[in-house]
Amino acid sequence: MSAPTVPPLPDRLIAHLDMDAFYASVELLRYPELKGLPVVIGGRRDHAPRLRPDGTREFARLRDYTGRGVATTSTYAARDLGVFSAMGLMKAALRAPDAILLPTDFERYRHYSRLFKAAVAEIAPVIEDRGIDEIYIDLSEVPGAREAVGHDPLGGVRALAREIKNSVFSATGLTCSIGVTPNKLLSKIASELDKPDGLTVLTRDDIPGRIWPLAVRKINGIGPKAAAKLNALGIETVGQIAAAEPLWLIQNFGKSYGAWLHEASHGRDNRPVVTHSEPVSISRETTFERDLHAVHDKAELGAIFTELCEQLARDLARKGYQGRTVGLKLRFEGFVTVTRDLTLDQPIADAAAIRRAAGSCLKRVDLSKRLRLLGVRIGNLSRPGEALQLKPARRAPARKPGPSEDKAAPRLESLELF
Repeated sequence: MSAPTVPPLPDRLIAHLDMDAFYASVELLRYPELKGLPVVIGGRRDHAPRLRPDGTREFARLRDYTGRGVATTSTYAARDLGVFSAMGLMKAALRAPDAILLPTDFERYRHYSRLFKAAVAEIAPVIEDRGIDEIYIDLSEVPGAREAVGHDPLGGVRALAREIKNSVFSATGLTCSIGVTPNKLLSKIASELDKPDGLTVLTRDDIPGRIWPLAVRKINGIGPKAAAKLNALGIETVGQIAAAEPLWLIQNFGKSYGAWLHEASHGRDNRPVVTHSEPVSISRETTFERDLHAVHDKAELGAIFTELCEQLARDLARKGYQGRTVGLKLRFEGFVTVTRDLTLDQPIADAAAIRRAAGSCLKRVDLSKRLRLLGVRIGNLSRPGEALQLKPARRAPARKPGPSEDKAAPRLESLELF
């Protein structure tokens, strides 16, 4: 029996990352006792919690609010009660009088915004900043994104998106939702489909089943007025727009907007991910055709390790960079990903130096399980000859094996990579 035909991946793999109920989630880190409760952000400073004599906190309730303020955001529990962002707080109090009311703290939100974006940039540096809680990411050329996992041609990009989600959570303690599709328009929609903590990967083949049944407002660019006009014309879903004649759409909505409605409903969008920033890091990685063991496959692993470092050195030379922070990435059987990094006193760019630094990182990893992926990264980039403001080098901490670690587990020495 012949193997099933694997459809080619799209030319572009664009992700939209949206933090889940961002402001409210940041506040829940500060007030964990509110987890699972309806909470609305948007109050004044005098709505800050007060400390009771017994050490517990007393929170303001929405029913006691008076004024003309609006909700900045709300937790999902509050949304279940009908309270959403931009809703007047007096109106929200009628729907959820017992909801907790907290003041906004934009300085704190901006801090967490910087944290999550830096975490993403370490993995996928081509980012378009769309605000405090959302970004577009071009994954098209990120190492591993186009590698199939088994019979799943999208397995590599799924694993990459999971890695981004895990990195965001590790850096912030917050969850995010990611949609990955061939373009920005579809990815924006996809990131909303499985919230919170969602991961949705769609191709053009998924448009009829996942996109066309949605209400027209789900397309970013169809506002309340356009949606009302579409509804009045008997069009309520994206699929109904797609089925409409382009000329009819132009006659009713004008040449430009009508043509755009037709294109958008079919999931067409050629806008690039726009970024003018310098890369944060450069990486090379590979997924093995079979899982490799540190002892039994040490020669093969050594050759792969050397080649990755040489590829990375060539990338640095081609792009004109050097770097001080060398990182190692390993994915073990079961999709467990481990990373280690080391910051040096001076920037490096040659393959041998990169290999030595990455080897130092490797000494800090338990290699008893089989490997399915190996990657090397270099960050803290600069141009040769640039004046550097050097941070102290970060040395690998001295440590003893934990109680759950096998002291005889194979490490760098048994790999004989050097």
